[in-house]
Amino acid sequence: MGHTCTVTVDQSLFDDLNARGLIHDSTDPIALKERLQARPIKVYVGFDPTADSLHVGNLVGLLMLRRFQDAGHKVIALAGGATGMVGDPSGKASERSLLDDAQLAANLAGVLPQLRQFLDFDSADNPAALLDNRAWTVGFSYLDFLRDIGKFITVNQMVAKESVRSRMESTDGISYTEFSYMLLQAYDFAWLYENEGCEMQMGGSDQWGNIVTGIELIRKRVSGTGVGLTWPLLTRTDGSKYGKTAGGETIWLSAAKFSPYAFFQSWIQIDDDEIEKLLLQLTLLPIDEIRHVVALHTEAPHRREAQNRLAEELTTLVHGANATARAQEATAAVFGGTVADLSADALAMLAGELDCHSASRSVLGQDAAFVPLLTEAGITSSNSEANRLLKQNGLSVNDKKVPTDHVIESDDLLHGKYAVVRKGKKHLSLIVFDRP
Repeated sequence: MGHTCTVTVDQSLFDDLNARGLIHDSTDPIALKERLQARPIKVYVGFDPTADSLHVGNLVGLLMLRRFQDAGHKVIALAGGATGMVGDPSGKASERSLLDDAQLAANLAGVLPQLRQFLDFDSADNPAALLDNRAWTVGFSYLDFLRDIGKFITVNQMVAKESVRSRMESTDGISYTEFSYMLLQAYDFAWLYENEGCEMQMGGSDQWGNIVTGIELIRKRVSGTGVGLTWPLLTRTDGSKYGKTAGGETIWLSAAKFSPYAFFQSWIQIDDDEIEKLLLQLTLLPIDEIRHVVALHTEAPHRREAQNRLAEELTTLVHGANATARAQEATAAVFGGTVADLSADALAMLAGELDCHSASRSVLGQDAAFVPLLTEAGITSSNSEANRLLKQNGLSVNDKKVPTDHVIESDDLLHGKYAVVRKGKKHLSLIVFDRP
């Protein structure tokens, strides 16, 4: 994938990140800012494949790497083929389920293409790198790990980390497996520093303890100087994490697990007091443009222009411009717009979102066939309700009132197969005539 750089090395990336609220902790901020302006730095972010898709919580990390690459820095997306087998205790109240090799391989197969969506791995001048920490971990014996890594980090340091301490104080405690995760991540940083010239690690604020441990390992092992930066975890005003819908469904980046339409809808519904932060942290829009969007929204919040812009930018980043156009088209039709002009692609998208029923084409043009079809599709609870609503003009098909003889012809269908049935003002259902 290619993209246009928006910041150059001689501009202050640090100031841009700071203005977006994307810096939570960092090693010596003044020195870091000067270092980023002096010359390109190599930086990495790790993504453990705990599922076969990344989710909204991973977006900030993906975009942080994108911002650094756009600014001329060298970036590494690190897939945690090894650390994913252990599980990071950070932010978790209980032990993670361990993944076997087959599940881990399947998860990696789903995650790797998503990493490629956000970064340019084909640039002639500054390609991103994609590495898997299993490459340097799987052959490392336990005794060698204890001798070469464990001796540099004290238990006192590890226990002092909040992610470990909170689990130790909990009812279930923490296993030695998850307790060791910090050392594995520290080893990743040290290995990348020594073998790839990677000086900087970034992560969410819950990763600060792990990052600092890596910096300490680099200092003690090779007398080197590592750099760390964390961003604030993406949370709502009530403190809960983004990443799930109001109904508790995870907002995956995979279209197969969470549709582009549902993804678009998730951002359309964002509260006004969240919108500026999300535009700043989850889009690549220039800050001045974001301020302009927010100002327009403040003048006419009922138009929800800022939410629409956020949904457009994020859906395009994750699913592409075509999926965004279909989602916008479908959204406009569902929320009071005209369904008769929907494209075939938009209707196909809605087939996965609305109450949908597959019907036989044999009922088209048949007397007394449409009313039972409404009941069969679950649009009405009975034939009598269907007849009553039809009599009261309470039902429409593709924005048209149903003929008094209640006969639907093939010419009444959209794109030769779709009937969007609107019951009242808000309830839409889709009948797809795709059977003989």
